[in-house]
Amino acid sequence: MINSLDLGKKVIKEKIPLISRSPGVYRMISSAGEILYIGKAKNIPNRLKNYVSDANLPIRTERMLSLTHSLETTTTNNESEALLLEANLIKKHKPRFNILLRDDKSFPYIYIGNKDKWPQLTKLRGKKSKTGHYFGPFSSIGSANWTIKILQKIFHLRVCDDTVFKNRDRPCILYQIKRCSAPCVGHISKQDYMTTVNDAIEFISGKSRRIQKNLSKEMERASKELDYEKAAIARDRIKALTQIQTSQKINQTNLNEADVISIYKETGKTCVQVFFFRSKQNWGNQAFYPKHDTDDTVEDILSSFITQFYENKTVPSLIITNYEANDKKLLGKAFSKKEGKEILVKKAKSKNELSVSNLAEKNAKQALKQKLIQSDTNNNLIEKLASKFDLNSNIDLIEVYDNSHIQGTDSIGALICFSNEGFVKKRYRKFNIKNEKVKNDDYGMMKEVLFRRFSKAIKEKSGSLSLPDLILIDGGKGQYSVSREVLNELGLHDLPILAVAKGKKRNAGEEKIYHENKEFILNKSDPLLFFIQRLRDEAHRFAISAHRAKRKKNLSKSLLDQIQGIGKQRKRALLNHFGSARAVESASLEDLKSIEGIEDSIANKIYNYFHE
Repeated sequence: MINSLDLGKKVIKEKIPLISRSPGVYRMISSAGEILYIGKAKNIPNRLKNYVSDANLPIRTERMLSLTHSLETTTTNNESEALLLEANLIKKHKPRFNILLRDDKSFPYIYIGNKDKWPQLTKLRGKKSKTGHYFGPFSSIGSANWTIKILQKIFHLRVCDDTVFKNRDRPCILYQIKRCSAPCVGHISKQDYMTTVNDAIEFISGKSRRIQKNLSKEMERASKELDYEKAAIARDRIKALTQIQTSQKINQTNLNEADVISIYKETGKTCVQVFFFRSKQNWGNQAFYPKHDTDDTVEDILSSFITQFYENKTVPSLIITNYEANDKKLLGKAFSKKEGKEILVKKAKSKNELSVSNLAEKNAKQALKQKLIQSDTNNNLIEKLASKFDLNSNIDLIEVYDNSHIQGTDSIGALICFSNEGFVKKRYRKFNIKNEKVKNDDYGMMKEVLFRRFSKAIKEKSGSLSLPDLILIDGGKGQYSVSREVLNELGLHDLPILAVAKGKKRNAGEEKIYHENKEFILNKSDPLLFFIQRLRDEAHRFAISAHRAKRKKNLSKSLLDQIQGIGKQRKRALLNHFGSARAVESASLEDLKSIEGIEDSIANKIYNYFHE
């Protein structure tokens, strides 16, 4: 009888003669259609031969081959394209046998447009679809906001959006506190405003000395002309500029545009620290914890991390690493083609490079140790939870549910997730309650949320969230009963549920916990109770936040949104002309017809809506 490993090898052997000897990407697929592994190769058949000819394969690879039922390939023009395609597909499918970058968030940039009459200073995330000047990435929203605050203080650039800007008839408070020059009401000329915009661009690009000299000359000239108000503004700008220059010197390096990536591995776990250097300044750092097999080398992890990290990000001119990355020349070649400029991937060698690389590695080591300690703590708490409530299966993943609404309006169901690594933010979900009959019924809302979440998981299997090992409900005996009813109906009889009811007068420490028709009360000082409270409170926080966001969105909706045929462009044209929805309501039919983009039929519809 042929074992599963031999069957997997047979699938690959049969496929090899049919594949052209060219660069590309291959995908190993299970009988259930799950993509197990995605790999790249300069010559696909030659790479695949290694899987069937090598008698001493790693255990992990043997497991992968034993599950392989079919093989798919995609050829590319060159190896660089294969590298980029591999990164894209890994991000999309997240195969279990690949090294995975789990944190795939985009980083904020500071943006100044170059086509606006009065350019706006703002921050952006995601694709750089607008033309203009981008500065970043910044490691966090906080660091980007701090930089914008400094730029406002020195250069008085506007931060309001175009709609607010066009409809103002008097300066806002930012003008009063000297954070904006109020171009919206003509308090600064177009020429002077553009001068400050160009100064801001030079400043954030690392050219601040010339700006300081010009400000000093401006202050002296204003003083001689007895324009003390203008001199005071220049003085305050110089003061702010000096302050920021002093703080910058602390983190100053000779790296003009570089990312420093250092990796540290211990006990089979890995942390990667990325330091962002732009204009010879450290713009922050971020820690990442890629998922990988314990036997994977740091070089393999580093190379895979770099490929996936820059799949949706702008690549700097220089990438410095603390280990020699596999395929570093290929990475540089692929990134150079992607960005249209020369990009170098290298191991730190010079004194300056080694200094920042060692610092990044030190941070990676500290972050990983804290992560491991936290993971051990979480494991212990989860084990105590399982023991306390006689849960048979191992608990690796906990889902917590809560609802939020105000008298049935803006009803939201919320799901948060917890593992031994802490809260899993990527698995958080919110549910807009669809059934009008249950929007003021906590039991009905919980039933709807659980049914939608688990029925989808059962039907789709792939593409949905995997099933948890335990469900925690914010509620009492009633919530427990309806939750159990839903899961039993879906055939999930073995999925355990805990319901946490608040104590008398909602006092913390007096919670009652329900499980299998039993009531439990934990000691007020029991760490397990604190753990359960922490999970419940996080679900409550997320539910409240989602509810408030929905309520805010609904409150901000204009009456115009309720008129059929009024899209974003027509709405914008109406508001730009009249200033507000109320003004549109009182407008005459002739005024409505006179607006560009508003046809007579639409004008009649708007007028009739408000006057019938």
